[in-house]
Amino acid sequence: MAGRRTYRTRAIVLDRTKLAEQDLILTLLAADGSQLRAVAKGARKPGGRLAARAELFCESDFLLAAGRSLDVVSEAQTVEPHAGLRGDYERVAAASAVAEVARLTCYEDAPDRFLHPVCSRALAACEEAADRAHLDLVVAAYVWKVLAHGGWRPELETCCACGDADVTYFSAAAGGVLCESCAREVAGAQEVSAAQLSWLRALLTSTFDDLLAAPIDAATSLFLLGSAHLWAATHLDARLRAMEFCLSA
Repeated sequence: MAGRRTYRTRAIVLDRTKLAEQDLILTLLAADGSQLRAVAKGARKPGGRLAARAELFCESDFLLAAGRSLDVVSEAQTVEPHAGLRGDYERVAAASAVAEVARLTCYEDAPDRFLHPVCSRALAACEEAADRAHLDLVVAAYVWKVLAHGGWRPELETCCACGDADVTYFSAAAGGVLCESCAREVAGAQEVSAAQLSWLRALLTSTFDDLLAAPIDAATSLFLLGSAHLWAATHLDARLRAMEFCLSA
C-alpha cells in the first residue's frame, strides 16, 4: 500500500465477484452516488477481518487505496449491516432486486447525491415490510423513483401520444399511459384500471414510510412490480435477473 493515495467513503455493497481463492471484487455505491469497484483481499476467508463487512447490502465506512484499474480495501467499519435481511428468502430476493437496479443506475466518476440515501432507505424498507405484497411494493417504488430521477420518468397523467386525459393503457415502450385509440397502434400496450394507475402515480410521489403503511393486495403489488420490471428492462436495456426472480418466486 506504500505510496498509494487513500480515501474514505461510506458505501453500500451492491455486488461481489470472486477473485482468486480468497478475494472479492466489490461493486459499491458510494455516499456521493458514484460507483466504485474495489478488491477486498481475504474477504472470502472464514473469519477474515473483511468477511462480514463485505457482505451484500452491508453499508460500511471504507478506507480505499487507489489502484490503476481497481482500488483496494485497506480497512472497513460496518455502519449498517441490514441484518434483518439475512436468512429471509423473500427479503434477500427483494434486496437483490434493489441492488441490481442500483448497480445499473450509478456510474463511475458520476456523483449523484440522490442515489445512496434512496438505496439505503429501500434496503431498510425491505427489512421493515410486513409481508410479500409490501416487499414487492418497495422494490417497485425504488425502481420507479430511481429511473424517474435518472431521466426515465413515465407520463402518467395524459396520453403520451396525443395528450388525451382519458387514459386506460400503459406502455413502457411508448413512455407511459395511452388512450384507448392510441393504444391500438402500440404493440404490447397493457390495459390498466383507475386503481392501478393511481398506484403507479403513488410510487413516484409517496415516501417509503407511506407505502409500508398502505394496505395493498398481492395481485396489485405483483402488477406494480411487473410494470417496474418492464419499465426498467426497456429503458436500461438490460436483463434484470434479480427482478425476474422476484416475479417468478
